[in-house]
Amino acid sequence: MNITIIGLGLIGGSIAKDLRKAKFATHLTGVESNSHHAEEALQLNLVDQVLPLEQAVMKADMVILAIPVDKILQLLPLILDMIPAGTTVSDMGSTKKTIAEKVEKHPKRRNYIAAHPMSGTENSGPSAALEGLFANKITIICDQEKSGPQHLALVEKMFQVLGMNIAYMSSDEQDHSTAFISHLPHAAAFALANAVQVKEDRSIIFDLASGGFQSTVRLAKSSPEMWGPIFQQNKAYVVESLEVYIRHLKELKESIQHDEARMYELMSHANKIREVLGGENPSLIKNEETIVKFYTK
Repeated sequence: MNITIIGLGLIGGSIAKDLRKAKFATHLTGVESNSHHAEEALQLNLVDQVLPLEQAVMKADMVILAIPVDKILQLLPLILDMIPAGTTVSDMGSTKKTIAEKVEKHPKRRNYIAAHPMSGTENSGPSAALEGLFANKITIICDQEKSGPQHLALVEKMFQVLGMNIAYMSSDEQDHSTAFISHLPHAAAFALANAVQVKEDRSIIFDLASGGFQSTVRLAKSSPEMWGPIFQQNKAYVVESLEVYIRHLKELKESIQHDEARMYELMSHANKIREVLGGENPSLIKNEETIVKFYTK
């Protein structure tokens, strides 16, 4: 199968590694706007060749968009214009509603599968690509009833080859859920990193930083070019999640200042997240309604 991957960073490169290893792809073509990344992807054997967009799309059996969501919004309609009638197109973006609405009336809408693999790291670029990045993780497929069955089946098969479990929901449900379980943690990490960096003695703080701080703030190393458009496309739900989070921060602050018993009560309630996450192998999307209800109390 000839597969074209647009964007050869962490997600696109990791998909390429696993699809090549599994022999799901017989030929991999890349599209990459960063010439350094294009050269690096070829050196790492992520793809067989890098071509301009139109050439790469015209001969593809499947096209995968693994680029920032603002770029997906721009390119997806153009790609649907270019592809042959039988080509399948899927994007890996973290937001779905705005993107899906953009191509709602497109004549080739049924060629398109809106997807979001829930996996990644804070690193970027072709050298960040990892084999097995998606194994045992959840991917969300949105609005599946709007996709042609043959195209849906092909994308489902791809995610199965990647070792992923599949959840189905509407684009709006996807955006609401991921605002709490993905977008909020990144926003909180950016804010925490900025809060620590205003300290005059911050070099001493960083020298003392242990695993807890490092694991909490790790997401703040994520690319602004990727996360800025995510926050903007999912603005309403991200703001909602931040307002809920701020309310809980304020309540914890007040309890630390004035009510020790309430402080312990809040921390004990927070411990219940273990029940939601289901022990050592959490399935966030399986319990997405529970998680949203838990956080929005």
